This record gives sequence, structure tokens and C-alpha cells, in this order.
Amino acid sequence: MAFSRKAFEELVQQIFDSLPDQFQLHMENVRIVVEDVPSYDTLEKMRVQSSSLLGLYEGIPLNKRGTWYGMYPVVPDKITLYKSNIERGVSNTPELREQIRHVLIHEIAHYYGMNEEEIRSAGY
Repeated sequence: MAFSRKAFEELVQQIFDSLPDQFQLHMENVRIVVEDVPSYDTLEKMRVQSSSLLGLYEGIPLNKRGTWYGMYPVVPDKITLYKSNIERGVSNTPELREQIRHVLIHEIAHYYGMNEEEIRSAGY
């Protein structure tokens, strides 16, 4: 199953907009982007195989930001969704929507400062 990049990005936006307020409430200075696959540098940094990485949060988690944060211009945090890897694991549109939702919530949880164990304990 393969969507065009534009259709996939629109789906990501729809899903983000439909998330409960608790996920969106304090999100600011965050870009959500779609890439086909992770770069070689990203795979090296994360020490994972290309097909296993569905999303990535890069930035300073909300709970780690001190009073200094924002005193100077700050590059936006970034959540990347890897389109080809997400599509590879699904066979229809409802599954795709659910997988995007799952990955998006997972990466947003990193933005809020949760680690992998805390995310799994919360059911994501």
C-alpha cells in the first residue's frame, strides 16, 4: 500500500488534529515532517536497521527545558515519520491510519520527556 507523499502528509495532519487535547496542549515550536526512509546518518546514530525505524523525535524534551529555553532563537524540535517504513507494515487504509496515530503519539510522548519504558507502560 503506497500513498502519494501529499496524501500521506494530509493523513498525518488529519490524525494529529484528531488527537486528544492532552497530546497537543503544550506542543509548541515542533515541526512534524514526513520522509520516505531514515538517512544513513540517522540509522548510524540510532543503531537500528532502516526498516525498523518508523518515527523519530529530535529536540529538547519539554521536561528538560530550563528557564534559558527561548531566551535566544531556538530551532524547532522535529518529529519525523518514515512513510515507506510505516506503509510496509500495513495492508489497508484503516491500518495505516492506526499505525500513523501510534507512531505520532509515541514521538509526541518523547517530546513530553517520556522514555521508551514509560511510553510502553502507558500503552503506546
